[in-house]
Amino acid sequence: MVVYTHNRHEKSRVGITVSKRVGNAVARNRLKRIIREIFRVNRELIHGHWDLNVIAKKGAADLSHQQVFLALTQMFAKLARKMDDGR
Repeated sequence: MVVYTHNRHEKSRVGITVSKRVGNAVARNRLKRIIREIFRVNRELIHGHWDLNVIAKKGAADLSHQQVFLALTQMFAKLARKMDDGR
């Protein structure tokens, strides 16, 4: 899940929320690393100045790197379209 809002900074930023329900520390840190990398790669899709908060849900730790990458890439593309439409 991604929550977003406008910011006053010069670029978009990402925040990551991964609770203990998702898994142990190793699993949570793995997800955070993957999410940061996906944001870094897809930053050019997001036009304007936005704060994004990616919230990992229970079961996310069981996904492979590729599954997380595909899901978040699609989510960032969908958000980029919404942001361009002005919603």
